[in-house]
Amino acid sequence: MPKPNYAFERRQRELEKKRKKEEKAAERAARKADPRPGEEPGGEAVAADEGGAAERGEPPPPGAGSN
Repeated sequence: MPKPNYAFERRQRELEKKRKKEEKAAERAARKADPRPGEEPGGEAVAADEGGAAERGEPPPPGAGSN
């Protein structure tokens, strides 16, 4: 039975982590350069109608607290 090559397996895991990290960085850079409509460059969504949902009797969106 052949001996396991742990160094090779470890290197492959490291390369995979590095590739995923680079992909995430590229995605973040793309989002920062071209934000979706209705979003500010800082990543915060812009509310189109802040009080409109309550006036129409609609429930607030999840995560929207009333302070």
